[in-house]
Parts: sequence; structure tokens; C-alpha cells
Amino acid sequence: MTHWRDTMETLVRDRERALLGYAYLVCGNPTVAQDLVQEGLVRTFAVERTGLTAVKAESYVRRAIVTAYIDQYRRTQRWDRMRHLFRPIEDVPDAMGAIEAGSDVAAALDTLPPRVRACVVLRYFDDLTVPDIARQLGLAPGTVKRYLSDGLGHLELALGPLEDASIDAPADRSGS
Repeated sequence: MTHWRDTMETLVRDRERALLGYAYLVCGNPTVAQDLVQEGLVRTFAVERTGLTAVKAESYVRRAIVTAYIDQYRRTQRWDRMRHLFRPIEDVPDAMGAIEAGSDVAAALDTLPPRVRACVVLRYFDDLTVPDIARQLGLAPGTVKRYLSDGLGHLELALGPLEDASIDAPADRSGS
């Protein structure tokens, strides 16, 4: 029987770079991405799971990365609503104003709310279908479609018209 430490070591050794890249897509910040991967590993391996393979563990870690990012965003939002009680309000720059016509995708993703960003990343990076995203994030499929539509609308404002940005059509995975 494989011990959880062996599974974690295998996962980190073989898939750390992919997990960091995934976390970066979710959050848009390399330092935060490292923290999210660490948090995902802790959340995954803090509970003993029998029969956990490196492949299954990677799925758990990816889900934990998205969940940790959304949790962190919520805490930040809560603090932003209370911050004025402790110090004067600072001018917050307009996130959309920072994006110019020639901006890259990472800057455009930074302007999206966390759930919208998570849906866009899961749909177009992980190539998940709307029902798969809904299951992974615990949302209704209609909510996922709304988030994807909102996200694509914002990305098109920032980047211009997007090619092949269908929300409903799953990618052809059969290779035909």
C-alpha cells in the first residue's frame, strides 16, 4: 500500500510545474500561485484518503487551488468593506482602465471576479464542459454559463473579438 507521503512526493516531483502553471492561470500572480499550490497540497493531504494515487491527488489539488483562491478573494472583499473603519479610504485604480488594446490575456484575466475567472480557466484551459465546471465548483449549469458569458464579454472588451469562444460546445476529444 502506498503511503500518502510517497503519493505527495510523486505528485510534487512529477506535476509541480503543471500545478504552478494552473494556479497562475487561476490567480494571475506567480507568488500567490505558489501559495495556492502549497495550500492545495495541505488541503489534499491533511485528510487521510485510502487508495489515493498521484493522478487522483492532482485532481484534488487543482480543486483545492480554485477553492483556496475564491476563499482568499472573499476574505479580501470582506476586509475591503471594513477597511474604512480603521484608516482613510485610498483611491483604488480602475482595473479595466489598466488594460490597453495590446494587453495580454493574464492582465485581462486579472480584471475578472474570482468565480468568473475560475469558470473561464476551467472551460478554456482545462477544457471542461459546462456541467463539469458546475460540478467542480458546486454551481448550477446556468450560473456557469452566465459567468462564462460575463467573463468572455469582459475579455472581449479588453482583448478585442475572441476566436472560437463558444460556451456550450465541448471540445472534440475523440480526435476525429
